[in-house]
Amino acid sequence: MSWGTELWDQFDNLEKHTQWGIDVLEKYIKFVKERTEIEISYAKQLRNLSKKYQPKKNSKEEEEYKYTSCKAFLATLNEMNDYAGQHEVISENMTCQITAELARYVQELKQERKSHFHEGRKAQQHIETCWKQLEASKRRFERDCKEADRAQQYFEKMDADINVTKADVEKARSQAQLRHQMAEESKGEYSSILQKFNHEQHEHYYTHIPNIFQKIQDMEERRIVRLGESMKTFSEIDRQVIPIIGKCLDGITKAAESIDQQNDSQLVIEAFKSGFEPPGDIDFEDFTQPMKRTVSESSLSNSRGDGKSEPKFGGKSKGKLWPFIKKNKGAGPEDFSNLPPEQRRKKLQQKVDELNKDIQKEMDQRDALTKMKDVYIKNPQMGDPASVDHRLAELGQNMEKLRLEVQKFEGWLAEVEGRLPMRTEQTRRQSGLYETQNTSAVNNCAQDRESPDGSYTEDQSQESEMKVPATDFDDEFDDEEPLPTIGTCKALYTFEGQNEGTISVTEGEMLYVIEEDKGDGWTRIRRNEDEEGYVPTSYVEVYLDKNAKDS
Repeated sequence: MSWGTELWDQFDNLEKHTQWGIDVLEKYIKFVKERTEIEISYAKQLRNLSKKYQPKKNSKEEEEYKYTSCKAFLATLNEMNDYAGQHEVISENMTCQITAELARYVQELKQERKSHFHEGRKAQQHIETCWKQLEASKRRFERDCKEADRAQQYFEKMDADINVTKADVEKARSQAQLRHQMAEESKGEYSSILQKFNHEQHEHYYTHIPNIFQKIQDMEERRIVRLGESMKTFSEIDRQVIPIIGKCLDGITKAAESIDQQNDSQLVIEAFKSGFEPPGDIDFEDFTQPMKRTVSESSLSNSRGDGKSEPKFGGKSKGKLWPFIKKNKGAGPEDFSNLPPEQRRKKLQQKVDELNKDIQKEMDQRDALTKMKDVYIKNPQMGDPASVDHRLAELGQNMEKLRLEVQKFEGWLAEVEGRLPMRTEQTRRQSGLYETQNTSAVNNCAQDRESPDGSYTEDQSQESEMKVPATDFDDEFDDEEPLPTIGTCKALYTFEGQNEGTISVTEGEMLYVIEEDKGDGWTRIRRNEDEEGYVPTSYVEVYLDKNAKDS
């Protein structure tokens, strides 16, 4: 099966076929190149996706990743990032091992093909030249033969004519002999050229062309083999990353299996546990007695003892149990007194740990500088020992400040840890029903209107959310007059009153004051007959009436 013997007369078709083969190779190169671009684009999109859902540093979202389910999700994002890296490896390997190699091979193939067909055209031109020489020799021999025949006929005619002189006959004879001699020479030349042409033709069709076509056939077969090898490499490159991709998927599976719902539930308890106990039973108040209500420790009367009138049951500002009140988004105090005891203890402990870490860092820097100073003292040429004194003094001051901070927070922590076990029935009710921060609410403390989670809580006189049986006395309480205004105030900042008992105000708004700050940081104001509530005292500028000040 040789192109040289089977396709000896298909030079033009072979030229077209080999060009088609190169086009196929270039088409495959383009296909692989587009595949690499897809892999790069896919990897980029995967990386962007993983980055998009990564938790932001120093944000609330980062705190959520203490839960095992969120940790598993973070592990999934990291594995997807590695997964994307494998697609980049696929793209890189295909570019290096296929597209670049094949592009170089195509250039070599084009040069080789050009050389072979140039050699074939040269052989064709040579045989065509030989054929033209043979045709010319043949026509010359034919012409000389005809001329010799005409000269012979003319001589015979002259020789038979008695009127022609002997000289003319001799002339005709010599002319005929000359033509015959020329014909013989042409015959010999034609015979020689014919033999030469037959030899060249035989060499052309049985030696030169077969050799050239065999080279072209070998070239084409190498192209086909190279294309097949590239396709095999194409699959092998994909196959090489399958184990690593499998590890990425195994990592995702392992992360999913590591999710511990019970652990997450425990973390929720640790995150939100207030340390309070549920409120106790409420004592029965007998309203059948004359209207001289005795204020008991367990009653719903105002425990602050400020002499204000009883709140209206069913009024607009109803107190609710503090666990269900929204959190106040404002910044809390330094001692975290706006938090429930348990949460406050955790925050204080966390702050103490952070300060201790800062102290340790300062100590490490001090030790390093001290060692450097010792080196300078022993080897003055390395530096001036006095150059580090200023920095050492700064570190000493920083450490002293940090130690004072630690003592301050440890004092608060000791206070909280000392109070946690001391729980009475009365304080449990106040912490649960009246949403006070700690047991100091019993003693009319400043925090009696802040809930343990930092949100606003009305004072103990406003527990109208309690389920009290409807009686005729309700109408009497509903008929009570609202608190009188004792002054006006101007809102210095906008406040979003999202908690029960608070009221929203906008910057610059003028409102009425109906109860001034009792030391807890809240002022009670009224917008109109239907809207009243508490706002942070620092958010308003209060102008009390003169009569109110005198009273």
